[in-house]
Amino acid sequence: MTEANFKAIAEQLRKPHGSAGKEVGAMMNKGNELMNMAAIEQLEIKSNDIVLEIGMGNGYFVRNILAKDETIKYIGCDYSEEMVAEAFNYNNDFVKKGQARFNRANVLKLPYTNEYFTKVFTVNTIYFWDKTEIVLSEIKRVLKKNGELIISLRPRSIMDKLPVTSYGFTTFSKDDCIELLTNHGFEVVNVLEKEDVDIELFGEKFKNAFVIVKAFKR
Repeated sequence: MTEANFKAIAEQLRKPHGSAGKEVGAMMNKGNELMNMAAIEQLEIKSNDIVLEIGMGNGYFVRNILAKDETIKYIGCDYSEEMVAEAFNYNNDFVKKGQARFNRANVLKLPYTNEYFTKVFTVNTIYFWDKTEIVLSEIKRVLKKNGELIISLRPRSIMDKLPVTSYGFTTFSKDDCIELLTNHGFEVVNVLEKEDVDIELFGEKFKNAFVIVKAFKR
């Protein structure tokens, strides 16, 4: 694999696009399944929740949120046009019922009104936030008072060993994430650390794990 190959893969992970976009989306579903399911569990979804997911990819896991209760509303936003289109396809029934909708959006300027969501979550996107302070301010703006934020990520100790993360990724330790949220006015209430299935990349296996940080807007 050349440097150009690694860079191209990193760009697809950041923003799936073109003919390879669907394949990348499907790959992320498989590779991040445990992370996604654990993040959804940490959300502790309740009746009448209004949930925003930042970077939902192809929306494969939306059904695991909305199948719980017909009063739950879900909005997903993603930077990739291909992923937004795929999410509509995967969740057409929920869209028709008015439970789900999807937007192409830049996380630096979320297209939602103030204090609208009861819960916001994101899985494996924090590495791509170019200006974390602006992103967190936007999340705080759209969250209701006492609203919940879940950030799920693979820690720096894992990410820095992967050959693609040298290209456009900013990696974080558990403590980095906690400090970041605390400094932006969130109250961290729980941190979950779990091992994951090994990552197989270019014929090599890498140890794997994830961290889920749960915080509230006060």
